[in-house]
Amino acid sequence: MKAIVLHEIGEPENLRYEDVPDPKPESGEAIVRLRAAALNRRDVWIRTGKYAGIKLPVILGSDGAGEVVAVGNVKDKSWIGRSVVINPTLEWGNDPRVQSPTFRILGLPDNGTYAQFVKIPVINLFPKPANLSFEEAAAIPLASVTAYRAVVTRGQVQAGETVLVTGIGGGVAVAALQIAHSLGANVIVTSGSDEKLERAHALGAIGGVNYHAENGGNTVRSLAGGEGVDVVIDSVGGEMFNRGIDLLKPGGRFVSYGSTTGNAGNLTLRRIFWKQLTVLGSTMGTPEDFSAMLRLYERKTIQPVIDSVVPFEHAREAHRRMEQAQQFGKIVLRIG
Repeated sequence: MKAIVLHEIGEPENLRYEDVPDPKPESGEAIVRLRAAALNRRDVWIRTGKYAGIKLPVILGSDGAGEVVAVGNVKDKSWIGRSVVINPTLEWGNDPRVQSPTFRILGLPDNGTYAQFVKIPVINLFPKPANLSFEEAAAIPLASVTAYRAVVTRGQVQAGETVLVTGIGGGVAVAALQIAHSLGANVIVTSGSDEKLERAHALGAIGGVNYHAENGGNTVRSLAGGEGVDVVIDSVGGEMFNRGIDLLKPGGRFVSYGSTTGNAGNLTLRRIFWKQLTVLGSTMGTPEDFSAMLRLYERKTIQPVIDSVVPFEHAREAHRRMEQAQQFGKIVLRIG
């Protein structure tokens, strides 16, 4: 089969389009002929050596959708021929509160979805929502399950609450906006791009703040009715962590699922305990989170936001676009 293989850390040119052996299913596994895959920031971090546990060579890619063409057990043969979307959370474990020691994400160390075929545990197969194309379905998995767990499972966002989603434009942040909006929350977003703020408004955000602007915190409070927000959904970290703590109402919840700008410095702990705040960590999601997220997408007819679709042999160009933070929504690779 053809695949995009990362052989060494570095520039996008290190992603090679080449022939590799076809995967073979073992007991409990299935082979999916992929029709589409999608990029995540994680892929860029791995390629540039900013991720833990890198083992090369590897086929990157956590998101994918396609058709099941083979299984390792006769009892699983009913999957053959079905259109599926892949849950990239491998071996979450039995505790819904936290992932197991063997938890990992498809695409490292296991070969991922930048390929014509991928091997995956049968329990990670889910029927593709009928209303979504393969490209739209491939845009869902990692970003949307991460957003669902942050917004619903951990953040417990309710209708009528005001939610601040930081760093709008990335796949998880856009999904978090869509999920929170579908639940009836009032969503405010931040970005360094006015164009991205406008696009977020079209998706249901009640307002947005450019984090380069002065007095952005006052603008957020004004949009929130003067009191502050009930929930912050944050992937930015750094100084945004401190600002988010400031912007929360007493009794508010702060959900952190990333730290693209690094650790928070000069954090005043008094603001957390005096305002009775709850600070929550969140990453990926359980199989139950994934299933519930798909049901929500179908029930609320949420359409994943796709930035662009490119042939998968052009993965280098897709990586450049993501690395430059040009995208709004998901960059999808179409696999012929």
